[in-house]
Amino acid sequence: MISRVMSAELAEHAGQRVTIAGWVHRRRQLKSVSFLVVRDRTGLAQAVTARDLPPEESVVEVTGTVAASPQAPGGYELVSPEVEVLVEPRVAPPFDLYRPVVGAALPTVLDHAPVALRHPLLRAPLEISAASVAGFRETLDRLGFTEIHTPKIVGSATESGANVFGIDYFGRPAYLAQSPQFYKQAMVGVFERVYEVGPVFRAEPHDTVRHLAQYTSLDAELGFVGDHRDVMAVLREVVAGMLESVRRRASSALDLLGAVPPPVPAEIPAVHFAEAQRLTSSDEPDLSPWQERWLSEWAEREHGSEFLFVTGYPMSKRPFYTHPDPARPGYSNGFDLLFRGMELVTGGQRLHRYEDYARALAERGEGVGAYEGYLQAFRYGMPPHGGFALGLERWTARLTGAANIRQTTAFPRDLHRLSP
Repeated sequence: MISRVMSAELAEHAGQRVTIAGWVHRRRQLKSVSFLVVRDRTGLAQAVTARDLPPEESVVEVTGTVAASPQAPGGYELVSPEVEVLVEPRVAPPFDLYRPVVGAALPTVLDHAPVALRHPLLRAPLEISAASVAGFRETLDRLGFTEIHTPKIVGSATESGANVFGIDYFGRPAYLAQSPQFYKQAMVGVFERVYEVGPVFRAEPHDTVRHLAQYTSLDAELGFVGDHRDVMAVLREVVAGMLESVRRRASSALDLLGAVPPPVPAEIPAVHFAEAQRLTSSDEPDLSPWQERWLSEWAEREHGSEFLFVTGYPMSKRPFYTHPDPARPGYSNGFDLLFRGMELVTGGQRLHRYEDYARALAERGEGVGAYEGYLQAFRYGMPPHGGFALGLERWTARLTGAANIRQTTAFPRDLHRLSP
Protein backbone atom coordinates (compact mmCIF):
# COMPACT_ATOMS: atom_id res chain seq x y z
CA MET A 1 0.00 0.00 0.00
CA ILE A 2 1.01 3.62 -0.49
CA SER A 3 3.00 4.85 2.51
CA ARG A 4 1.10 8.07 2.93
CA VAL A 5 -0.83 9.67 5.77
CA MET A 6 -4.13 11.38 5.08
CA SER A 7 -4.83 14.88 6.35
CA ALA A 8 -7.59 13.61 8.65
CA GLU A 9 -5.11 11.23 10.31
CA LEU A 10 -2.44 13.75 11.38
CA ALA A 11 -3.57 13.79 15.02
CA GLU A 12 -2.79 10.07 15.23
CA HIS A 13 0.84 10.76 14.26
CA ALA A 14 1.72 13.67 16.57
CA GLY A 15 5.52 13.98 16.89
CA GLN A 16 6.18 11.63 13.98
CA ARG A 17 7.67 12.44 10.59
CA VAL A 18 5.13 11.56 7.91
CA THR A 19 4.38 12.13 4.24
CA ILE A 20 1.15 13.64 2.97
CA ALA A 21 0.19 14.22 -0.66
CA GLY A 22 -2.45 16.17 -2.53
CA TRP A 23 -3.09 19.46 -4.26
CA VAL A 24 -1.96 22.89 -3.15
CA HIS A 25 -5.25 24.27 -1.90
CA ARG A 26 -3.84 27.60 -0.75
CA ARG A 27 -0.48 29.24 -0.22
CA ARG A 28 0.32 32.25 1.92
CA GLN A 29 3.84 33.61 1.66
CA LEU A 30 4.88 36.07 4.37
CA LYS A 31 8.28 37.71 4.86
CA SER A 32 9.81 35.06 7.08
CA VAL A 33 7.48 32.08 6.78
CA SER A 34 5.10 30.50 4.30
CA PHE A 35 1.96 28.46 4.91
CA LEU A 36 1.08 25.65 2.50
CA VAL A 37 -2.40 24.12 2.73
CA VAL A 38 -2.67 20.74 1.02
CA ARG A 39 -5.99 19.17 0.03
CA ASP A 40 -6.48 15.42 -0.17
CA ARG A 41 -9.52 13.20 -0.26
CA THR A 42 -10.10 13.52 3.51
CA GLY A 43 -9.69 17.27 3.96
CA LEU A 44 -6.97 19.88 4.46
CA ALA A 45 -3.54 19.84 6.09
CA GLN A 46 -1.12 22.70 6.69
CA ALA A 47 2.67 22.81 6.40
CA VAL A 48 4.89 25.66 7.62
CA THR A 49 8.04 26.36 5.64
CA ALA A 50 10.52 29.08 4.76
CA ARG A 51 10.76 28.24 1.07
CA ASP A 52 8.85 29.58 -1.94
CA LEU A 53 5.67 27.69 -2.67
CA PRO A 54 4.27 26.22 -5.91
CA PRO A 55 1.03 27.65 -7.34
CA GLU A 56 -2.44 26.52 -6.30
CA GLU A 57 -3.54 23.14 -7.69
CA SER A 58 0.04 21.89 -8.00
CA VAL A 59 0.25 18.23 -7.02
CA VAL A 60 2.74 17.81 -4.18
CA GLU A 61 4.17 15.42 -1.63
CA VAL A 62 5.10 16.95 1.71
CA THR A 63 7.18 15.19 4.35
CA GLY A 64 7.40 16.81 7.79
CA THR A 65 6.97 16.40 11.52
CA VAL A 66 3.43 16.53 12.92
CA ALA A 67 3.01 19.25 15.54
CA ALA A 68 -0.01 20.63 17.36
CA SER A 69 -1.29 23.98 16.09
CA PRO A 70 -4.68 25.41 17.10
CA GLN A 71 -4.75 27.60 13.97
CA ALA A 72 -4.18 24.74 11.51
CA PRO A 73 -6.97 22.68 9.92
CA GLY A 74 -7.66 19.81 12.29
CA GLY A 75 -5.42 21.28 14.96
CA TYR A 76 -2.14 19.83 13.61
CA GLU A 77 0.41 20.85 10.98
CA LEU A 78 3.68 19.73 9.44
CA VAL A 79 6.86 21.56 10.45
CA SER A 80 10.35 21.40 8.89
CA PRO A 81 8.78 20.04 5.73
CA GLU A 82 10.32 18.85 2.49
CA VAL A 83 8.07 19.71 -0.44
CA GLU A 84 8.28 17.76 -3.69
CA VAL A 85 6.30 19.13 -6.62
CA LEU A 86 4.95 16.26 -8.73
CA VAL A 87 3.01 18.37 -11.26
CA GLU A 88 2.36 22.08 -11.71
CA PRO A 89 -0.86 23.22 -13.42
CA ARG A 90 -0.51 24.71 -16.89
CA VAL A 91 -3.36 27.20 -16.29
CA ALA A 92 -5.06 28.69 -13.24
CA PRO A 93 -8.53 27.48 -12.21
CA PRO A 94 -11.48 29.57 -13.48
CA PHE A 95 -12.11 30.73 -9.89
CA ASP A 96 -10.30 30.45 -6.56
CA LEU A 97 -10.92 27.01 -5.10
CA TYR A 98 -9.64 28.00 -1.66
CA ARG A 99 -12.30 30.62 -1.01
CA PRO A 100 -15.12 29.46 1.30
CA VAL A 101 -17.79 30.40 -1.24
CA VAL A 102 -17.92 29.50 -4.92
CA GLY A 103 -16.99 32.57 -6.91
CA ALA A 104 -18.57 31.50 -10.20
CA ALA A 105 -22.02 31.10 -11.73
CA LEU A 106 -23.40 27.63 -12.40
CA PRO A 107 -22.64 27.64 -16.17
CA THR A 108 -18.98 28.38 -15.41
CA VAL A 109 -18.91 25.59 -12.83
CA LEU A 110 -20.44 23.12 -15.29
CA ASP A 111 -18.16 24.18 -18.15
CA HIS A 112 -15.10 23.56 -15.95
CA ALA A 113 -16.44 20.64 -13.92
CA PRO A 114 -13.19 18.58 -13.81
CA VAL A 115 -11.51 21.33 -11.78
CA ALA A 116 -14.53 23.13 -10.32
CA LEU A 117 -15.68 20.00 -8.48
CA ARG A 118 -12.47 20.12 -6.45
CA HIS A 119 -13.98 22.99 -4.46
CA PRO A 120 -15.12 21.52 -1.12
CA LEU A 121 -18.63 23.00 -1.45
CA LEU A 122 -19.10 21.55 -4.92
CA ARG A 123 -17.65 18.19 -4.00
CA ALA A 124 -19.81 17.80 -0.86
CA PRO A 125 -23.09 16.90 -2.65
CA LEU A 126 -21.26 14.15 -4.53
CA GLU A 127 -19.96 12.74 -1.24
CA ILE A 128 -23.54 12.70 0.06
CA SER A 129 -24.69 11.05 -3.16
CA ALA A 130 -22.09 8.30 -2.80
CA ALA A 131 -23.04 7.72 0.84
CA SER A 132 -26.70 7.50 -0.20
CA VAL A 133 -25.95 4.77 -2.73
CA ALA A 134 -23.95 2.86 -0.14
CA GLY A 135 -26.93 3.01 2.23
CA PHE A 136 -29.30 1.89 -0.53
CA ARG A 137 -27.16 -1.17 -1.18
CA GLU A 138 -26.56 -1.96 2.50
CA THR A 139 -30.26 -1.83 3.34
CA LEU A 140 -31.41 -3.99 0.46
CA ASP A 141 -28.60 -6.49 0.96
CA ARG A 142 -29.77 -6.84 4.57
CA LEU A 143 -33.33 -7.41 3.36
CA GLY A 144 -32.28 -10.28 1.10
CA PHE A 145 -32.12 -8.47 -2.24
CA THR A 146 -29.64 -9.35 -5.01
CA GLU A 147 -27.94 -6.65 -7.08
CA ILE A 148 -28.40 -7.04 -10.83
CA HIS A 149 -27.09 -5.26 -13.93
CA THR A 150 -29.40 -4.92 -16.91
CA PRO A 151 -28.93 -3.72 -20.52
CA LYS A 152 -28.90 -0.03 -21.28
CA ILE A 153 -29.29 -0.65 -25.01
CA VAL A 154 -32.69 -2.06 -25.92
CA GLY A 155 -34.34 -3.11 -29.15
CA SER A 156 -37.72 -1.44 -28.78
CA ALA A 157 -39.03 1.80 -27.33
CA THR A 158 -41.98 0.27 -25.54
CA GLU A 159 -42.27 1.98 -22.16
CA SER A 160 -43.13 5.57 -22.98
CA GLY A 161 -43.22 6.11 -26.68
CA ALA A 162 -41.20 8.87 -28.29
CA ASN A 163 -39.18 10.04 -25.29
CA VAL A 164 -36.23 7.80 -26.06
CA PHE A 165 -32.78 8.28 -27.58
CA GLY A 166 -32.38 6.29 -30.77
CA ILE A 167 -28.98 4.86 -31.72
CA ASP A 168 -27.50 2.94 -34.64
CA TYR A 169 -26.81 -0.58 -33.38
CA PHE A 170 -24.69 -2.30 -36.05
CA GLY A 171 -26.95 -0.98 -38.78
CA ARG A 172 -30.29 -1.48 -37.10
CA PRO A 173 -32.26 0.82 -34.80
CA ALA A 174 -31.96 0.55 -31.03
CA TYR A 175 -32.58 2.78 -28.05
CA LEU A 176 -31.04 3.86 -24.76
CA ALA A 177 -33.06 2.37 -21.91
CA GLN A 178 -35.46 4.63 -20.05
CA SER A 179 -35.68 2.23 -17.12
CA PRO A 180 -34.64 -1.29 -16.06
CA GLN A 181 -38.33 -1.93 -15.33
CA PHE A 182 -38.93 -4.88 -17.64
CA TYR A 183 -35.69 -6.60 -16.71
CA LYS A 184 -36.01 -6.18 -12.96
CA GLN A 185 -39.51 -7.66 -13.12
CA ALA A 186 -38.18 -10.65 -15.02
CA MET A 187 -35.42 -11.11 -12.45
CA VAL A 188 -37.99 -11.33 -9.66
CA GLY A 189 -38.66 -14.73 -11.21
CA VAL A 190 -35.01 -15.61 -10.62
CA PHE A 191 -34.02 -14.02 -7.28
CA GLU A 192 -37.41 -12.87 -5.85
CA ARG A 193 -35.84 -9.59 -4.64
CA VAL A 194 -33.55 -7.51 -6.84
CA TYR A 195 -32.12 -4.02 -7.10
CA GLU A 196 -30.00 -2.00 -9.50
CA VAL A 197 -28.05 1.25 -9.48
CA GLY A 198 -27.52 2.54 -12.99
CA PRO A 199 -28.08 5.25 -15.60
CA VAL A 200 -31.37 5.81 -17.36
CA PHE A 201 -32.04 8.05 -20.33
CA ARG A 202 -35.05 10.26 -20.99
CA ALA A 203 -35.32 12.29 -24.20
CA GLU A 204 -37.82 14.67 -22.66
CA PRO A 205 -37.39 18.33 -23.71
CA HIS A 206 -37.65 19.69 -20.17
CA ASP A 207 -35.36 22.63 -19.48
CA THR A 208 -36.01 22.89 -15.75
CA VAL A 209 -34.08 22.79 -12.49
CA ARG A 210 -35.43 19.27 -11.74
CA HIS A 211 -34.92 17.37 -15.02
CA LEU A 212 -31.94 15.70 -16.70
CA ALA A 213 -31.64 13.69 -19.90
CA GLN A 214 -29.48 11.12 -18.07
CA TYR A 215 -29.69 10.42 -14.37
CA THR A 216 -28.91 7.64 -11.92
CA SER A 217 -31.87 5.50 -10.95
CA LEU A 218 -32.00 3.42 -7.77
CA ASP A 219 -34.42 0.61 -8.60
CA ALA A 220 -35.80 -2.24 -6.54
CA GLU A 221 -38.36 -4.97 -7.22
CA LEU A 222 -39.67 -7.67 -4.87
CA GLY A 223 -41.94 -10.68 -5.19
CA PHE A 224 -44.62 -12.24 -3.02
CA VAL A 225 -46.17 -8.92 -1.96
CA GLY A 226 -49.70 -8.54 -0.69
CA ASP A 227 -50.08 -5.23 -2.50
CA HIS A 228 -48.30 -1.89 -2.95
CA ARG A 229 -48.18 -1.29 0.79
CA ASP A 230 -45.53 -3.99 1.17
CA VAL A 231 -43.42 -2.10 -1.38
CA MET A 232 -43.95 1.13 0.51
CA ALA A 233 -42.75 -0.54 3.72
CA VAL A 234 -39.53 -1.64 2.04
CA LEU A 235 -39.06 1.84 0.58
CA ARG A 236 -39.40 3.33 4.05
CA GLU A 237 -36.56 1.08 5.27
CA VAL A 238 -34.44 2.04 2.26
CA VAL A 239 -34.89 5.79 2.81
CA ALA A 240 -34.02 5.41 6.50
CA GLY A 241 -30.95 3.34 5.60
CA MET A 242 -29.77 5.89 3.06
CA LEU A 243 -30.06 8.71 5.57
CA GLU A 244 -28.22 6.72 8.23
CA SER A 245 -25.42 6.03 5.76
CA VAL A 246 -25.19 9.74 4.90
CA ARG A 247 -24.93 10.66 8.58
CA ARG A 248 -22.23 8.04 9.11
CA ARG A 249 -20.20 8.42 5.93
CA ALA A 250 -20.63 12.06 4.93
CA SER A 251 -21.07 14.00 8.16
CA SER A 252 -18.38 16.54 7.21
CA ALA A 253 -20.09 17.18 3.87
CA LEU A 254 -23.41 17.71 5.65
CA ASP A 255 -21.77 20.16 8.05
CA LEU A 256 -20.08 22.04 5.22
CA LEU A 257 -23.41 22.53 3.42
CA GLY A 258 -25.43 23.08 6.58
CA ALA A 259 -27.70 20.21 5.52
CA VAL A 260 -29.79 18.43 8.13
CA PRO A 261 -31.08 14.93 7.27
CA PRO A 262 -34.72 14.59 8.32
CA PRO A 263 -36.05 11.89 10.63
CA VAL A 264 -38.03 9.15 8.93
CA PRO A 265 -41.31 8.32 10.68
CA ALA A 266 -41.83 4.69 11.71
CA GLU A 267 -44.72 4.83 9.26
CA ILE A 268 -44.60 7.49 6.57
CA PRO A 269 -48.00 9.21 6.28
CA ALA A 270 -50.02 8.41 3.17
CA VAL A 271 -52.87 10.14 1.39
CA HIS A 272 -54.93 8.74 -1.48
CA PHE A 273 -54.76 10.62 -4.77
CA ALA A 274 -58.48 11.45 -4.60
CA GLU A 275 -57.99 12.99 -1.15
CA ALA A 276 -54.91 14.87 -2.36
CA GLN A 277 -57.03 16.38 -5.14
CA ARG A 278 -59.70 17.38 -2.62
CA LEU A 279 -57.11 18.95 -0.32
CA THR A 280 -55.63 20.99 -3.16
CA SER A 281 -59.00 21.80 -4.79
CA SER A 282 -57.89 20.33 -8.11
CA ASP A 283 -59.37 17.87 -10.58
CA GLU A 284 -56.27 17.39 -12.75
CA PRO A 285 -55.32 13.73 -13.46
CA ASP A 286 -51.80 14.18 -12.07
CA LEU A 287 -50.07 16.26 -9.41
CA SER A 288 -48.49 19.52 -10.53
CA PRO A 289 -45.31 20.90 -8.91
CA TRP A 290 -47.31 23.38 -6.84
CA GLN A 291 -49.54 20.55 -5.53
CA GLU A 292 -46.48 18.54 -4.55
CA ARG A 293 -45.17 21.54 -2.61
CA TRP A 294 -48.54 22.18 -0.95
CA LEU A 295 -48.98 18.54 0.06
CA SER A 296 -45.46 18.39 1.49
CA GLU A 297 -46.15 21.45 3.61
CA TRP A 298 -49.43 19.90 4.71
CA ALA A 299 -47.71 16.63 5.70
CA GLU A 300 -45.13 18.47 7.76
CA ARG A 301 -47.80 20.59 9.41
CA GLU A 302 -50.31 17.82 10.09
CA HIS A 303 -48.03 14.80 10.57
CA GLY A 304 -44.60 16.25 11.38
CA SER A 305 -43.12 14.42 8.40
CA GLU A 306 -41.02 15.70 5.52
CA PHE A 307 -42.06 12.58 3.61
CA LEU A 308 -45.51 11.83 2.22
CA PHE A 309 -46.86 8.91 0.19
CA VAL A 310 -49.52 9.71 -2.39
CA THR A 311 -51.24 6.45 -3.32
CA GLY A 312 -53.89 5.34 -5.78
CA TYR A 313 -52.97 7.37 -8.84
CA PRO A 314 -55.47 7.08 -11.72
CA MET A 315 -54.77 4.12 -13.99
CA SER A 316 -54.85 6.52 -16.96
CA LYS A 317 -51.64 8.17 -15.64
CA ARG A 318 -49.76 4.96 -14.83
CA PRO A 319 -47.92 2.52 -17.12
CA PHE A 320 -49.88 -0.45 -18.46
CA TYR A 321 -48.08 -2.87 -16.12
CA THR A 322 -49.50 -1.16 -13.01
CA HIS A 323 -51.90 -3.26 -10.92
CA PRO A 324 -55.35 -1.67 -10.58
CA ASP A 325 -56.91 -1.12 -7.16
CA PRO A 326 -59.48 -3.95 -6.81
CA ALA A 327 -61.59 -1.82 -4.48
CA ARG A 328 -61.62 1.43 -6.46
CA PRO A 329 -62.15 1.14 -10.22
CA GLY A 330 -60.10 3.62 -12.21
CA TYR A 331 -57.43 3.93 -9.53
CA SER A 332 -54.18 2.01 -9.21
CA ASN A 333 -52.02 0.31 -6.62
CA GLY A 334 -49.34 2.83 -7.53
CA PHE A 335 -47.74 5.51 -5.41
CA ASP A 336 -45.30 8.41 -5.34
CA LEU A 337 -43.14 9.48 -2.42
CA LEU A 338 -42.89 13.25 -1.96
CA PHE A 339 -39.92 14.72 -0.12
CA ARG A 340 -39.54 18.41 0.68
CA GLY A 341 -41.98 19.53 -1.96
CA MET A 342 -41.06 17.25 -4.84
CA GLU A 343 -41.89 13.81 -6.19
CA LEU A 344 -38.88 11.67 -5.41
CA VAL A 345 -39.94 8.05 -5.94
CA THR A 346 -42.47 6.35 -8.18
CA GLY A 347 -43.56 2.80 -7.47
CA GLY A 348 -46.38 0.35 -7.06
CA GLN A 349 -47.67 -3.15 -7.47
CA ARG A 350 -47.36 -4.67 -10.96
CA LEU A 351 -49.55 -7.04 -12.89
CA HIS A 352 -48.25 -10.61 -12.62
CA ARG A 353 -50.56 -12.73 -14.83
CA TYR A 354 -50.00 -13.00 -18.57
CA GLU A 355 -53.70 -12.69 -19.36
CA ASP A 356 -53.90 -9.47 -17.35
CA TYR A 357 -51.14 -7.96 -19.47
CA ALA A 358 -52.90 -8.99 -22.67
CA ARG A 359 -56.10 -7.38 -21.40
CA ALA A 360 -54.37 -4.19 -20.25
CA LEU A 361 -52.63 -3.76 -23.61
CA ALA A 362 -55.84 -4.43 -25.52
CA GLU A 363 -57.62 -1.73 -23.51
CA ARG A 364 -54.92 0.68 -24.69
CA GLY A 365 -55.31 -0.41 -28.29
CA GLU A 366 -52.10 -2.44 -28.38
CA GLY A 367 -51.30 -6.08 -28.91
CA VAL A 368 -48.79 -8.26 -27.10
CA GLY A 369 -46.50 -8.63 -30.12
CA ALA A 370 -44.21 -5.70 -29.37
CA TYR A 371 -43.90 -6.87 -25.76
CA GLU A 372 -43.21 -10.58 -26.21
CA GLY A 373 -39.67 -10.32 -24.87
CA TYR A 374 -40.97 -8.62 -21.75
CA LEU A 375 -44.00 -10.88 -21.31
CA GLN A 376 -42.02 -14.07 -21.68
CA ALA A 377 -41.44 -14.30 -17.92
CA PHE A 378 -45.17 -14.15 -17.24
CA ARG A 379 -45.85 -17.21 -19.42
CA TYR A 380 -43.92 -19.27 -16.89
CA GLY A 381 -45.50 -18.07 -13.65
CA MET A 382 -44.68 -14.92 -11.68
CA PRO A 383 -45.65 -14.06 -8.10
CA PRO A 384 -47.45 -10.88 -7.10
CA HIS A 385 -44.70 -8.26 -7.09
CA GLY A 386 -43.93 -4.57 -7.07
CA GLY A 387 -41.11 -2.10 -6.88
CA PHE A 388 -39.95 1.47 -7.05
CA ALA A 389 -37.40 3.80 -8.65
CA LEU A 390 -35.65 6.70 -6.93
CA GLY A 391 -33.74 9.41 -8.80
CA LEU A 392 -30.37 9.84 -7.08
CA GLU A 393 -29.63 13.39 -8.21
CA ARG A 394 -33.08 14.63 -7.25
CA TRP A 395 -32.74 12.92 -3.85
CA THR A 396 -29.39 14.62 -3.25
CA ALA A 397 -30.74 18.00 -4.33
CA ARG A 398 -33.64 17.74 -1.88
CA LEU A 399 -31.37 16.57 0.90
CA THR A 400 -28.78 19.32 0.44
CA GLY A 401 -31.17 22.12 -0.45
CA ALA A 402 -29.63 22.59 -3.90
CA ALA A 403 -31.71 24.91 -6.07
CA ASN A 404 -30.78 23.06 -9.28
CA ILE A 405 -30.36 19.32 -9.83
CA ARG A 406 -27.22 20.07 -11.84
CA GLN A 407 -25.52 21.08 -8.60
CA THR A 408 -25.70 17.46 -7.48
CA THR A 409 -24.56 15.93 -10.77
CA ALA A 410 -20.89 15.59 -11.70
CA PHE A 411 -21.29 15.98 -15.46
CA PRO A 412 -24.96 16.69 -16.22
CA ARG A 413 -26.63 15.87 -19.50
CA ASP A 414 -29.66 17.98 -20.33
CA LEU A 415 -31.37 19.65 -23.25
CA HIS A 416 -28.32 21.78 -24.02
CA ARG A 417 -25.26 20.18 -22.40
CA LEU A 418 -23.22 17.34 -23.90
CA SER A 419 -19.78 18.22 -22.48
CA PRO A 420 -17.51 18.07 -20.62
